[in-house]
Amino acid sequence: MSTIIDNNRWWLLAGAGFTGWLLYLLSPILTPFVISAMLAYLGDPLVDRLEARRIPRGLAVSLVFVVLFLFLTILALLLIPRLEAQITTLLQKAPAYLAWLRAEVLPWLQQRLQLEGGLDEIGVIRDTLTQHWQQAGGLVAGALGSVSRSGLTLLGWLANLVLIPVVTFYLLRDWDRMIAGIHALLPRSSEPTVVRLASESDEVLGAFLRGQLLVMFALGVIYTTGLWLVGLEFALLIGMFAGLMSFVPYLGLILGVLVAGVAAILQFQSLEALPWVVLVFVIGQLIEGTVLTPKLVGDRIGMHPVAVIFAVMAGGQLYGFFGILLALPVAAVSMVLVRHALDRYRGSDLYAG
Repeated sequence: MSTIIDNNRWWLLAGAGFTGWLLYLLSPILTPFVISAMLAYLGDPLVDRLEARRIPRGLAVSLVFVVLFLFLTILALLLIPRLEAQITTLLQKAPAYLAWLRAEVLPWLQQRLQLEGGLDEIGVIRDTLTQHWQQAGGLVAGALGSVSRSGLTLLGWLANLVLIPVVTFYLLRDWDRMIAGIHALLPRSSEPTVVRLASESDEVLGAFLRGQLLVMFALGVIYTTGLWLVGLEFALLIGMFAGLMSFVPYLGLILGVLVAGVAAILQFQSLEALPWVVLVFVIGQLIEGTVLTPKLVGDRIGMHPVAVIFAVMAGGQLYGFFGILLALPVAAVSMVLVRHALDRYRGSDLYAG
């Protein structure tokens, strides 16, 4: 009996290794499928609620699908042009900001800290930006220009844009059927344990994907509104960036304060707005800690910030952007498995003896 168990474990390890190797090979084409799976996972509970109200699943899927993609489309149409305009403005004003740094800030630093050099380098950067910012253009225009040079790349982008909604619809339609099929394939002896771990993993994933994404978006809105009230020109760009980075605890706060602080100093050419910038992020952090995270996420994830950073970096190193998308969901599920392994270890003779 023990030989059979050992053989099964070796088969599981071999299967896990083969799966990782296959994902590595296919990672360049898997990104739209991962995005579609996440969208389907987010939409399935809504479909189930509509089904509970005696709405046919096909109609429920269609309603959720239309609402989901209308929301994403409207959000993109609202945000992308404004972000592009702010990036264009930043490119236009960068030479003037560097000139002010060279004329005012660096001489002051040299006098206080007795530094030598540095002015020539800033001058070179300023002159380069002055000469070439017109060619840089807007972010979207530049991206489209570079993409258009390669017909295959352009076709790849278009294929992904078409593929994501199509795959999302089919996954959303057949989600419950796929879960039932996987459940039917489980070995009967380990079925209760696997179902319990899957339930815990679903709770953790739900807390991350549904809760954390809402927290990130809410923080982006809070930061953007606060920086706009302060009068910062790049409030939307910096606020949304800080909200996006908040998936790592305190990273959005630190980066937001640094970037917004530098932007405020460059824009107002003084330190007067700096306390207000810091106050915006402190208020946002307080709202996140007392309202957003307890209400939307809770304490079900509980991942250490270092573990979050490592998971993102490891996923990016191994699988690129596809790995970054999968990093935190995989890490969250891995935490469930590690807790289960630790419980088994504490109940074993090895730990007791």
